[in-house]
Amino acid sequence: MIWKLKPTPELLNTTFGSKHMGDHLGIELTEVGDNYITARMPVDHRTVQPYGLLHGGASCVLAETLGSIGGSFCVDHSKQVVVGIEINANHIRSVNEGYVHGTAMPIHIGKSTQVWEIRIVNDGRQLVCISRLTLAVKNK
Repeated sequence: MIWKLKPTPELLNTTFGSKHMGDHLGIELTEVGDNYITARMPVDHRTVQPYGLLHGGASCVLAETLGSIGGSFCVDHSKQVVVGIEINANHIRSVNEGYVHGTAMPIHIGKSTQVWEIRIVNDGRQLVCISRLTLAVKNK
């Protein structure tokens, strides 16, 4: 297990559930496993571009939210924080309704950096976006 403190969806939605971009976009954390974290985000007026398709930036927000929250539970909260230093995303398939579901898994958890892969799928579990997030581990 990768967690210093194992998060639960209830803890995550309470701790990270308001007054940030993820809240504005309707991101809801749904599951935590031994080495992954998942969330869903609605495809609605908050997350689409003018053509009615999921905005690539909204996918990046979902990816960075998942990776950053996951990474934060892999460090000692009393001594360290994680911050995003690079994100990339390949948009594979468009979505115009329903939800997208993201799953973040670590590729590397080091002392000074972490790298997370985030896969975003539609309600039919088809790949919509794949993203990689690099986090810096900083002392408080």
